[in-house]
Amino acid sequence: MKTTEFLEITAAADGGKHKVKGVAYSGGKMRLFGWSRPVVVDLSGMSISSEVPLLTDHTNDTESRIGVVSATKTGIGLEITGEIVAGGDAAENIITQGKAGADWQLSIGAEVEAAELVQEGKRMVNGIEHEAPFYHVTKSTLREVSVVAVGADKATHMKVTAKLELKGNSIMEPKDTHKTATPPAVEAAAQPTNPAAEPAATIEAAAPGTPVDVKAVAAEAVKVERERVAMIKAVCNGEFAEIEAQAIAEGWDKNQVNEAVLAAFRKKQPVADVNITIKKDKSMNAKHIEAALSLRAGIDGDSLTKTMGEETVEAAAKDADMPLAGILAECMKLEGMSVPRSFDNAAIKAAFSTVSLPGILSNVAQKKLLQAYQAQPIIATKLCTTADLSDFKENQRYRLTDIGDLKPVGADGEIKDGGVAEEAAVNQLDTYAKKFCLTRKMIINDDLGAFLKVPTAMGNRAARLVDQLFFKRLMANPTMTDGKSLFCAPHKNQLTGANSALSADSLKKAIQLFLNQTDRDGQPINVEPSILLVPTALKFLAQELTQGRALIMSGGAENTVRPAINVLADEGLSVVSSPYLSNSKYDGASDASWYLFGKPGTVDTFEIGYLKGKRTPTVERGDLDFNVLGIWFRVFFDVGIREQDHRGMVKAVGAAG
Repeated sequence: MKTTEFLEITAAADGGKHKVKGVAYSGGKMRLFGWSRPVVVDLSGMSISSEVPLLTDHTNDTESRIGVVSATKTGIGLEITGEIVAGGDAAENIITQGKAGADWQLSIGAEVEAAELVQEGKRMVNGIEHEAPFYHVTKSTLREVSVVAVGADKATHMKVTAKLELKGNSIMEPKDTHKTATPPAVEAAAQPTNPAAEPAATIEAAAPGTPVDVKAVAAEAVKVERERVAMIKAVCNGEFAEIEAQAIAEGWDKNQVNEAVLAAFRKKQPVADVNITIKKDKSMNAKHIEAALSLRAGIDGDSLTKTMGEETVEAAAKDADMPLAGILAECMKLEGMSVPRSFDNAAIKAAFSTVSLPGILSNVAQKKLLQAYQAQPIIATKLCTTADLSDFKENQRYRLTDIGDLKPVGADGEIKDGGVAEEAAVNQLDTYAKKFCLTRKMIINDDLGAFLKVPTAMGNRAARLVDQLFFKRLMANPTMTDGKSLFCAPHKNQLTGANSALSADSLKKAIQLFLNQTDRDGQPINVEPSILLVPTALKFLAQELTQGRALIMSGGAENTVRPAINVLADEGLSVVSSPYLSNSKYDGASDASWYLFGKPGTVDTFEIGYLKGKRTPTVERGDLDFNVLGIWFRVFFDVGIREQDHRGMVKAVGAAG
């Protein structure tokens, strides 16, 4: 039979001390606020000194140390017996209310030295078979036992609080105020040590010959009934109106009321609420929490397994539904911090002051950002080369363009010095950033989705940023280091006039311009175009021109239609279309202009520069802001795009040109 935690107080006799006894812990499974799994403290692994301080509310000061007890492990749990030796206000308050019929409960303070998470199957602990998952506290030391008032807080009915001793300081977990299934207010008083002290429900008849004061008897009967009603109201505590009404009407005694209220509590909350701090392996647990949160965020399990390990991901899958408040609590425990009953702004700041939490959330946000960044197609990467820059200064990009023609070796065997020709271009990085916030409201509402929507959107934006920078530069026709526009007649890479509209003929002319490009000595560079870049309005025409094996052409005075072999199909041009080319927000936008690009790497076109190899945006935790009920994160991306060589591109202005 399960024994509930309770306290009994026996009044002192002949100037002696008030006696106390009770059950402080019954050995069962207990629910911990903020923990994902219940907790069982193994009494066989608990060390107990011969004398244990008796406190009030786990407060270790002169006023709150009210007595001393001895604790014994029995078949029904952890039992205590002892005396109230202090005479202060705290002790007197407990004794006075006890005499008036108040019920009390016990709470233990313990140093937890070792624990493990039982994830599967069943395990026998304290003579009870517990089904996984639950935390098994295997080693602990009893430091104190506290008397806890019942009824002062409607939400408080059971407390088993543990204390974790750290080097140089000790931390006591705060008292929990959550409802539980086994209220000591009910079960504590179910076994009174002095039944005669209970108010009598009847009046004994007077002895023969003894005068009876009818008024006094009636007054006593009224007093007794009032005390009984007051007792019922105190036990029900405004929470069980139906039980209270029935008990008053049917003349229930205290035991009957306690049993009824207990049954009602068990239906509402089947598991007791506790607050225990257990020191865990920081790296392992932080990794576990991050994996669980990543799975909840929708990160692919296979990709997580590659970086975090199969064992971690499989274990974390069981905790993928962990609420945000639970995550904050778990991270605070990793640092040996007290877990608050609720997460106000001060508690949130305390949680984010840990090492684990900001890192975990930043890593998960980073994964979501990269997932979105990589899912968004970036046209510029198909057209540009990439490079790593060391700083944010303007970087000179020198390239060897020519060493001159190879010369015949003379009879003397001397090889002529051809020299080295260089051409310069530039690139420069800029930082692009934005911040977002995990608010207190998101945490309380467990709105992880709202939080992760932001890095997802920023990942999309970062990918689009690369294209925006590229097309803005391309369409602006910038001035190069030689003082000429990127596309111009001197560079021989621009097709103009009405005949530049996309067609089979204009495409052939543009290809010829590309093939006729020469180096600084006037020699052909012999590089062919690879990509046909067009606005979306020309996409299908471009595909017809480059992929079809035959063309239908018309001409002549009679507009004669005649089939022709499509020689352009053999050029192997890839069609790339982009809405940026015709978007009015960009200078030089046109739905008629189109471009030819060489294959990146074989000929320079544009260059995408990144800072020291970091080719994706980054998420970082920002500083705590006193004026914000939450925590800031920031996303930044270091990137720069500049043109490199006019010989790798040809522009056709189109019919409008």
